[in-house]
Amino acid sequence: MSARPVAGRVLLVHGLWMRSFSMHWLATRLRRQGFEADLFGYYSLLQGTDSVVARLADALLQRPGTHVLAHSLGGLLGLRAAEQAGAGSVGRIVCLGSPLAGSQAATSIASKIPGGAALVGQNRSLLAAGVGRIPAGLHVGAIAGCVPRGLGGMVARLAGEHDGTVAIRETRVPGLADHAVVRASHSGLLFSDAAVLRATAFLRDGRFERASQTSAV
Repeated sequence: MSARPVAGRVLLVHGLWMRSFSMHWLATRLRRQGFEADLFGYYSLLQGTDSVVARLADALLQRPGTHVLAHSLGGLLGLRAAEQAGAGSVGRIVCLGSPLAGSQAATSIASKIPGGAALVGQNRSLLAAGVGRIPAGLHVGAIAGCVPRGLGGMVARLAGEHDGTVAIRETRVPGLADHAVVRASHSGLLFSDAAVLRATAFLRDGRFERASQTSAV
């Protein structure tokens, strides 16, 4: 029997307060779908935006055409890195619960909680501002959660539906190729079958699978 063809390489980028192992479940699911999945790690509190973006851009340039699947802050870093590497060198990008329009929760934690600035870390400015719009030439999809369970929602007054940390409206910016909402909390997006279904469809075809939503995670 011939070997199953590789659907493409995906670099998985974790978010704030996480390490690369947090993306292991997603990587396993991607490999079962025929993708080559690698984890990208960084110190989300100690390393500044520029240093992480430079290293991530270099990882993308080493294997042109690599896709990106990123959670939360990782999505913002991934977009910056893809822009730096050049749209022609990068595959498709899926952001899970990334505050593309800026994070009210991060801003509130930094300003309202004693020592909050340290909790947000060196990427505070990026989290507060977001990316504004998707850089030209990048094919990006965003998946938001709608189960309001998380620290951010307790500190910040998030407008409209949210995943406990990021409001759905914060996951939308001009230039997105597609957007989807699944029943998951912010951390639950890392273990959501519905999110994986949509992400793999986007990485293959450039649009999200319109399957029915799964139960909350």
